[in-house]
Order: sequence, then C-alpha cells, then structure tokens
Amino acid sequence: MSAVRGHHIEIKQGTERVRVRHDGVPLADSRRPLLLFETGCPVRYYLPAEDVRTDLLTASDTHTVCPFKGTASYWSLPDGPKDITWAYPEPHAEVAQIKDHFCFYDVELD
Repeated sequence: MSAVRGHHIEIKQGTERVRVRHDGVPLADSRRPLLLFETGCPVRYYLPAEDVRTDLLTASDTHTVCPFKGTASYWSLPDGPKDITWAYPEPHAEVAQIKDHFCFYDVELD
C-alpha cells in the first residue's frame, strides 16, 4: 500500500479469470491477476508474464514515468495497435508486486 500527498495505491490478489484478445487472437489468460487500485484511476489488472503471449508482442520505444510506480515500458502488436500493454520492469518498492506483470487497457473478466 502506498499513500503519498493524498495519492493512494493498493494491490490485491485477484481470483477472477482475466482474458485479453485482439481480433479474436488470445493475448493473455490468467486466473492470477493483481488488482491495482489507484486514486483517480480505474482498477487495473496486472497479469503475470507467464500468462501473457509475449511472443506475439514487440517492445515499443514508448516509456512513461509514474511518480508512484516507476518507469513503464510498452509493447505493441506487429501490424496492430501500438502500446497495447505496459509493465514496470523496476517498480518502486511500494508496488514491487507488479514486477514481471503486464497490464492491458482492455480486459475481459469471467
């Protein structure tokens, strides 16, 4: 849990099935999501790298910095959407659980 200057982040272990598809192609399927609750943001589902089809993704040159989580790296689909997923390779200590986890903009919940 992180709380700085009125900003709050909480991470919980989820149990629901989370799937990600693009044009019918499965990109991720996990029953081990981490749910990240952050002030001013929708709940985000961080999926273990083992549950993500990283072989279908290409590293992007996009990087963003979050003062609460660290520097995010992004991945795209070749000939598809740019920056479809992101991860924090070296997250801040307060959110260390999200290391080696990917987050997608759009997910399906079961």
